[in-house]
Amino acid sequence: MENDSQTLATDFIFLGFSNLAELQKLLFVVFLLLYLVTLSTNATIMTIIRVDPSLHTPMYFFLSILSFLETFYTFVIVPKMLVDLLAERKAISFLGCAAQMYFFLFLGCFHSFLLATMGYDRFVAICHPLHYNSIMTRRLCVQLVIASALIGLLVAQADTTLVFCLPFRASRKLNHFFCDIAPVLSVAFAHTNLSEAVVFTLAIFVLLIPLTLILISYLFILFAILKIPSATGRRKAFSTCSAHLMVVVVHYGCACSIYLRPNASYSSDKDAVISVAYTILTPLLNPMIYSLRNKDVKTALRKSLRKNRLSQKDFQ
Repeated sequence: MENDSQTLATDFIFLGFSNLAELQKLLFVVFLLLYLVTLSTNATIMTIIRVDPSLHTPMYFFLSILSFLETFYTFVIVPKMLVDLLAERKAISFLGCAAQMYFFLFLGCFHSFLLATMGYDRFVAICHPLHYNSIMTRRLCVQLVIASALIGLLVAQADTTLVFCLPFRASRKLNHFFCDIAPVLSVAFAHTNLSEAVVFTLAIFVLLIPLTLILISYLFILFAILKIPSATGRRKAFSTCSAHLMVVVVHYGCACSIYLRPNASYSSDKDAVISVAYTILTPLLNPMIYSLRNKDVKTALRKSLRKNRLSQKDFQ
């Protein structure tokens, strides 16, 4: 009995959506449907890219990795959140909270640097089209993805260690629906200015460095597009970048509004709302943006559906 009470004392309690008690079952249904659509759309994109030879290019290789990340990114947060919406006691263990934060940060950092890699791919395609195949080799693409993953692992390890080495209050109530940095730091007994400064510095590194690289890539892309003599050529060149740009705006807009400000200005209610968009809506919108605005993906999808219909007719 004593061990049970000690175990419970180490748990973190989520208070996210507690002020919407009468709407929690409705939110469960809405979020579950969004989650299932997210899984199905990302799975569809990964499958189409894998089975269609015309999509075996660096751009679509990176897109398949992005869809893979979106799938596991939501898996870290959404299933636990759905369970909590129907549970009376919305708790997570100390180790569970640390693991959730670690994988959330790893996948988020990986995502940020992968978007920078995709920006570099568009830069080479538009600014150096004749050398594209010799520059963006399969080996380089794999190396860029591995480098992005390693940076994510290192940042997640550093941030999670800094946060969970701190002593915590007996009452560990998080006004959030998952173990993010700011809400967990808010229940630390005495988090030092140094730990907060290191976490903030790492956030700057993870967000501003890849965002700066993306902006530099698109600056060169803009100059290259303006040199194209025909309006049709300019539109065609820009259309290959538009989906990536939209994803960049959504991802960095949400992330910067949460992480690029001192912990002292932490607003739990505001951050919870932004986090819903960041963890549920963004992974849903990204594959839709790429599929709806990308002619190659739409063509491959139609081709795949046609093949399925023909195979069903033959089977019958």
